[in-house]
Amino acid sequence: MPTVAETLLVLSRRVHQDKAASWDRHGLQIGDPNAPTGPIGVCHEVTEEVVRAAIEAGLGLLVTYHPLIFHPISQVVSGRGPGGRAYRLLRAGVAVATFHTAWDVARGGAADALASALGLRNTSGFAPLEATSRIKVVTFVPPDQVDEVAAALAAAGAGRIGNYDGCGFRSEGIGTFLPGPGADPVAGRPESLNYEKEIRLEMVADQRLEPDLLAALTASHPYEEPAFDVYDIRANVGMAGRVGELVEPMSPSALVSLVERALSSTPRIAVRDEADLTRVAVVPGSGGSMVAAAADAGAEVLITGDVSHHETMDALDRGLGVIDPGHAATEKPGVSALLDVVTGFAPDAVDLTTDPTPWTAP
Repeated sequence: MPTVAETLLVLSRRVHQDKAASWDRHGLQIGDPNAPTGPIGVCHEVTEEVVRAAIEAGLGLLVTYHPLIFHPISQVVSGRGPGGRAYRLLRAGVAVATFHTAWDVARGGAADALASALGLRNTSGFAPLEATSRIKVVTFVPPDQVDEVAAALAAAGAGRIGNYDGCGFRSEGIGTFLPGPGADPVAGRPESLNYEKEIRLEMVADQRLEPDLLAALTASHPYEEPAFDVYDIRANVGMAGRVGELVEPMSPSALVSLVERALSSTPRIAVRDEADLTRVAVVPGSGGSMVAAAADAGAEVLITGDVSHHETMDALDRGLGVIDPGHAATEKPGVSALLDVVTGFAPDAVDLTTDPTPWTAP
């Protein structure tokens, strides 16, 4: 039986955690990564009902879309709330792993699933999601040793972009150096200015890996004093929303009816123009902060949840209508898609994807 860590590695091939928002909580939140996975469950949110069902089913791993622990907690003790739920799951040996904004932006993830549920065509991403801090490590290596240094950096975690490992860029040039007294250069003559062919090697990585990367670089580099640079960068960010075309032009009222059927929710509506709509933007969850990006992408209406009064007024001023079916409703297609991913390698996964909406219908 695979361990929790091995199971999450399989999931990471579809849900790349380096794409998660910098403010998000993602990955394994509680549990032993070296424990056997056991039965797996998938949920939208770790509610009291989900905790009871997970324990009764004897789960070893619960994959959740919404984080169990989002804000810091000071206690993990019995009771209600995230700390109490974490306590009960830990006692029962249930690990919890979160795939949230990383799943929003993933190919086939929550944003794509919402667009598909509404029948949008020719979709593309919009609204970049501020991801976890990244760095680029650059070093200069003799041509004969560059493969060794690149392999060492890759083994330490550099060069991972989506489903690709060992990503990097190499360019040729001439390096100059003047060894001082007591230096022991690998190439060139002491106390003379030397010109050596070198390869500039560039690889990106998660910022938290910097100590491991520099240790790997210096250990594998042939030079007595390797030259290297470390840059803070924004790179390979995911797109939180999708914009696309309706199958055919549709009146605002017809689009609202489509949203009601597809998402099983009665939305709030702010659309001033009664003209037929053709281009629609969607964001799962809370997308009010992406009003400007949706308008800039040429959308005529934005479908998302949790849009505030002021965000709605801003949208209308930009000529953008708003249809708000609610936070959880816009995430449902994505949660169903996450369940499909898990059942793809764990056919007996337990479906705990109940609707976590706290509101009741009027």
